Amino acid sequence: MALCDGLSHCKAALVFAVLMDLLGGAALLVGVFAPLEIDGNEFGDFLVYSGALLVVASLAGWVLWYSGNIEGLTEQKKLGHISSAVDRLARNLSRKIRTIRSHH
Repeated sequence: MALCDGLSHCKAALVFAVLMDLLGGAALLVGVFAPLEIDGNEFGDFLVYSGALLVVASLAGWVLWYSGNIEGLTEQKKLGHISSAVDRLARNLSRKIRTIRSHH
């Protein structure tokens, strides 16, 4: 289990990212190098495009995994009055948006 110590958080996002990379890479390679023709229709482009989409989708998994493994974020008390002002601004904006949506 020492191998997985550095992967302690967000393992599902890591598995998703790696799986999408593997499937996307395989689809890209098959689409580029394999002659895929059925009844006169070429299907290589479909695999190239779908493989590219899978690789792009894996970026979401990598971002989730990386952001979930960030250690040592500063506590809110240490940030001082600036963070509380930003929090108040965000809260007020959120309330205004919520009241506008509830009236419509």
